[in-house]
Amino acid sequence: MARRVADGAVLRLIKLWLKAPIEERGGNGTRRMSGGRGNTRGTPQGGVASPMLANIYMNRFLKYWRLTKRGDAFRAHVVAYADDFVILSCGRAAEAVTWTKVVMMKLGLTLNEAKTSLKDARQERFDFLGYSFGPHRYKANGQWYLGASPSKKSVQRLKTKVGNLLVPGNHEPWAEVRDTLNKSLLGWSNYFSYGTRRSVFRGVDRYVYERVRDFLARRHKVAGRGTKRFSCEIVYGERGLLRLERLPSPALSCASR
Repeated sequence: MARRVADGAVLRLIKLWLKAPIEERGGNGTRRMSGGRGNTRGTPQGGVASPMLANIYMNRFLKYWRLTKRGDAFRAHVVAYADDFVILSCGRAAEAVTWTKVVMMKLGLTLNEAKTSLKDARQERFDFLGYSFGPHRYKANGQWYLGASPSKKSVQRLKTKVGNLLVPGNHEPWAEVRDTLNKSLLGWSNYFSYGTRRSVFRGVDRYVYERVRDFLARRHKVAGRGTKRFSCEIVYGERGLLRLERLPSPALSCASR
């Protein structure tokens, strides 16, 4: 940063950001603090300045990639977003990975080995920015094609968010619960508007409907599972739940058949 920014006040503010403690919530709901004054390395997960600093470092890497014409040498393209990136190479991927590790070390960084892999995208899928890219199969005829769909982790994160909202302890009016839920579903579906999504959306709809039905059955003290009182027609009709499978599809690709 000091190479690019001469304003001492700005540099001081960035240092304060790097020292700011961050509260994180574990999978079991427990809270823990990370970062703080004792932090001497890295940026806090979720910190305000973290995306900006990641982009600055990645800009140095991408600039060196261009200056050394690695794209031509490795027959490759780099696609980067913040600190996450993929190198798409035609036959020179292993060389590109080796070169990248060396350059990252020069920048004072190391690749996350647990999240770094070398794959043949024609034979294996890889996840990037919530999508799963690679071979997909048409259910109708069993044929394979190269495409993209929401990754399993992305689907699970959405389900976890829905489950956390529809807990027995949530006593907010149904209209507020529904609006919060619909906003999450709509935002998620808009992000995953590319590629193959119909079967995934159908699975999400099934999960959300069952959670909503259970939620309403508990709230109204309905005996049993509440499938009659809160049928699909009722939940998606008068109760106003958003159904992803019925949303209009903006410019769906042929892979969505």
